[in-house]
Amino acid sequence: MKFSAETEKASVFEAVEKVITDLGFNIDKQDQSRPWGGFFVLDESQAPKFIETYFPHLSVNDFGIGRKLSPKILVVAPQKRLSWQYHFRRAEIWKVVGGTAGVVTSETDEENELQTLPLGTIINLKQGERHRLIGLDEWGIIAEIWQHTDPENPSDEDDIVRVQDDFGR
Repeated sequence: MKFSAETEKASVFEAVEKVITDLGFNIDKQDQSRPWGGFFVLDESQAPKFIETYFPHLSVNDFGIGRKLSPKILVVAPQKRLSWQYHFRRAEIWKVVGGTAGVVTSETDEENELQTLPLGTIINLKQGERHRLIGLDEWGIIAEIWQHTDPENPSDEDDIVRVQDDFGR
């Protein structure tokens, strides 16, 4: 799955949706309104299949039995950056499944150098680790699975601490 910078956002989302559904996944939610691109939230009950498809080196047991996993596909536009952020209640695992992307990580609020993530790259982000996903010269498609660190209070979209944001959020 590869889309040039000139590919329209709606076309990218349509193609990604087709790939997701062709793989047999059910989409719970889709958000194309993000200034950096958007995402697909997949059916939580399909998390084992999601892990098997995108993270075959892992199993559901690696995440703790019965824990919420929140499988998502992120779609990052060329030359756009998500906020410089971290989370109190989750760690994340990403895999580049389309195009390329960039990431910046740090243990502190100071950003380190950009790392390019070619197709197939997997990155593990620890709870509290600062990170920023970045679109490079083409659309980046990222499979993401959350590792909730507090089973009694699973992470959600409110568990984003933005240190810096290009879009004033």
